[in-house]
Amino acid sequence: MKISLIQIGKTQNSCLKKLMEDYFSRIKNYISFQLIEIPDFKKKNATKDMTFFKNKEGQEVVKKLTTSDFIVLLDENGKEFTSREFAGYLQKRMNAGTKNLVFVIGGAYGFSEELYHKANDKIALSKMTFSHQLIRLIFAEQLYRAMTIINNHPYHND
Repeated sequence: MKISLIQIGKTQNSCLKKLMEDYFSRIKNYISFQLIEIPDFKKKNATKDMTFFKNKEGQEVVKKLTTSDFIVLLDENGKEFTSREFAGYLQKRMNAGTKNLVFVIGGAYGFSEELYHKANDKIALSKMTFSHQLIRLIFAEQLYRAMTIINNHPYHND
């Protein structure tokens, strides 16, 4: 299985970016992983409304998807998991023969209706709200933690 993370915009904070890169390199020891960045349209089109941004960003995300992708939106209204449950979720996708598992972090205004319709699942990383910069790091760490749980590596402690 290959895991991809599609995110809207670049990670601006160099400290967060360095930590993310560290986790992504660790993840690659366990599974094929790819980070895909979609341009942030908000800065280029400041006079438009939020629906415009959601639709524009959504169109760009859809261009990166294939028909065989299992698409998971990281959405505040999605299912919540413990770290072990998330590892189980990933293991289930592997066992089901999923070839491409694609996680998507939306832009500041969320996801377009088109992406909601294309998505196979939604996962919430917390009931709390985090900046898009920080949620990328949280996801990277949780994905790494899940891979270590699946592979019986002693990183995770119950």
